[in-house]
Amino acid sequence: FVPLLDSLEIAKDTLVMADKGYKSKKNDAYLKQKSYKNGILHKAVKGKPLTAEQIAFNKEVNALRFAIERTFGGIKSWFKGVRARYLGLAKMHAQHILQAICYNLYRAPNLLPNLAKPTK
Repeated sequence: FVPLLDSLEIAKDTLVMADKGYKSKKNDAYLKQKSYKNGILHKAVKGKPLTAEQIAFNKEVNALRFAIERTFGGIKSWFKGVRARYLGLAKMHAQHILQAICYNLYRAPNLLPNLAKPTK
């Protein structure tokens, strides 16, 4: 998590969203040190359930993440995107690019009529 964010040029006050698997004191401290907004989901610990505020925060962040996660879910279900079919980063990158193109082509008939409608 930290090496990835260090390799990117991210403006201060940017909301960094991540799955609850990345929730840790170290990652929270890193985001605070870099002046990023913490969008990492809270996770319950055995014997310590989430508070109402944490549940509300998770719902708010998940509403934003849904638009992105929906795309990955579509690729997984429609194009069997769960499994790596090739060896090597270059070939896998090509597979992901082709799956993204296929996803966009698959969704295009439903999206294009909405774009052609005049706005009021």
